[in-house]
Amino acid sequence: MTLRRRARIEPHEGHRRPGLRSDEGSTSLELVIVFPAVLLLITALMQYGLWFFARTVALSAAQEGVTAARVLSATAADGVARAEEYVAHNGSDTLFDVAVEATSPAPGTVAVEVRGRSLSVIPGMAGIAVAQSAEGPVEAFTEAGSP
Repeated sequence: MTLRRRARIEPHEGHRRPGLRSDEGSTSLELVIVFPAVLLLITALMQYGLWFFARTVALSAAQEGVTAARVLSATAADGVARAEEYVAHNGSDTLFDVAVEATSPAPGTVAVEVRGRSLSVIPGMAGIAVAQSAEGPVEAFTEAGSP
């Protein structure tokens, strides 16, 4: 008894089994779906970086303003002027619509608050709001034995 092997029939080129489809074009479809999400992520990261830098500039300006306002013979206006000068020199292209306010939350204390908006990645859209403040005691002469 001899065993016969069945001949394997290979499909001809262009002949496909019913129900099987080609993968042609699947990469393009994947890119159409994924690419906008990647661009959105990159834009969000850039916007976060700009906001964080604007926040840092605002905090540094508030600290500079407090340093100028706590000097013995200085006024709150000196602190405001110094904070505005700091923003003009270090963050004028990053921090917009800047408003500086100096207050005295307690006797012998001065506080400076800097508010503004960060640069926006999307043209025509307002940036994210930024508000930072700093506070410190006002310098004063005291006599020995007095509180």
